[in-house]
Amino acid sequence: MTDRSTAPTTEPETLRRTLPAAVFGGAREFHFERHHFDLIAGLLYQLAGIALAPHKAEMVYARLARRLRELRLPDFDAYCALLQSDDVTDEIGFLVNALTTNLTSFYRESHHFDFLASTVLPELRALNAHQPKPRLRLWSAGCSSGPEPYSMAMVLVSTMGAELRRWDARILATDIDTHMVETARRGIYPLSGATGIPPQVRQRFTTDTRLEGEPVVAMGEELKRLVTVKPLNLLEHWPMSGPFDAIFCRNVLIYFDRRGRMQVIENFARMLRPGGYLFLGHSESLYGVSNLFRQAGPTIYRRD
Repeated sequence: MTDRSTAPTTEPETLRRTLPAAVFGGAREFHFERHHFDLIAGLLYQLAGIALAPHKAEMVYARLARRLRELRLPDFDAYCALLQSDDVTDEIGFLVNALTTNLTSFYRESHHFDFLASTVLPELRALNAHQPKPRLRLWSAGCSSGPEPYSMAMVLVSTMGAELRRWDARILATDIDTHMVETARRGIYPLSGATGIPPQVRQRFTTDTRLEGEPVVAMGEELKRLVTVKPLNLLEHWPMSGPFDAIFCRNVLIYFDRRGRMQVIENFARMLRPGGYLFLGHSESLYGVSNLFRQAGPTIYRRD
């Protein structure tokens, strides 16, 4: 089971707000009350630092009702009892997977990938021009099902060209959702999800095929050799040592409270080399969170 002692223990402010009465009770398949939501939301916060806002109560019910059917449990009282039992390791993993949102796409927020190609990689090439085997490390933190790190890999290979062979280059991809980690490792996606990849890039690095009769796109081995995918809870121990040249952590911090955001950003600063870059999501900012970075572009920050 996850070591709860490493996660924040204070309850997020959002959980103390009053929820509309209509969210609970009513004519439902499974009776769902405020105390069920409080227990589940509090546990998710304790385990992953994710603060569920009050309007997420309907989402919690919908996603976990499917789980109650699978487990053949009669109600949320039984499910909450399971979550509080001693033998709950596997179910805790399912709970975190079910209640974390995984929205991603190839080349999402494309200006970040443009900046990686036009600024970050040329800087690294200049800094390491005379090194026989220069080191390059990128990290996709909160990689979801994998389009982000594979997009980073496409940019890396396209920009560096044959020169990349002399580099010790690696891309780390991590996510708390173990189902997403397995998807990212496979590197196979519905054909409809590949529309964000530029046609010439897609032709070079991916293969159109079929899986169980459905059209899919598979990431090529050249990309998969660069990308290592591992499970990681950003609020627990980080086993890697760094330093990283750039970290993408986009649309992840919005799920943490202020304390969690500050903890993660401080750790990112420790993991980045001086002058390394941190890429955040379009609705995220370091304003009032950290003074360890200076802004280098829209939602792009550079470590001092």
